Amino acid sequence: MRADTLEGGFADPPREAAFAFRGLMRAMARPGTIEEIAGATPPPPLSPAAGTALLTLCDPDTPLYLAGACDTPEMRAWVAFHTGAPLTGPAHCAFALGGWEDLLPLDPYPVGTPEYPDRSATLIIECAALSQTGATLSGPGIRDTATLALPDTELFRRNNARFPLGLDFLFTAGREIAALPRTTRIA
Repeated sequence: MRADTLEGGFADPPREAAFAFRGLMRAMARPGTIEEIAGATPPPPLSPAAGTALLTLCDPDTPLYLAGACDTPEMRAWVAFHTGAPLTGPAHCAFALGGWEDLLPLDPYPVGTPEYPDRSATLIIECAALSQTGATLSGPGIRDTATLALPDTELFRRNNARFPLGLDFLFTAGREIAALPRTTRIA
């Protein structure tokens, strides 16, 4: 096993995982808000925020799909060592990670069932930067409206129309993360 596979995890796992989880939950509870999370130093091209999200959310019971530039031997080894998450294709994942274009089309991902809407995928989308400009968001967790730059507002509108089924999204760049749950309406 290469030394870089063993590195890049939380230095103080209980403390850093708790802070990361709190940041992730704040982002999900307040769609469009940009939070800072850190603690992981994953292999390139993954951002610290995306790596921290993986360390916080993934375990041996959460299948992960790595797409595009995120699907490298180094990333596979890092994920295996630090999370134990089994790697799978988009149709069977709980989480998917990659750039927006690499994760398309959205059709193969699990959207839950009427009996179990929670059995859907969360897509972690690596971005060059996050910006609270662009699409206008409303819904649970948003006082009036919020804004967030989205790669394709129409796909997110269609996802919201499927509620309670649908996908949830996390956007990461550097040490920043923002969320777009399926409950969020896009104007």
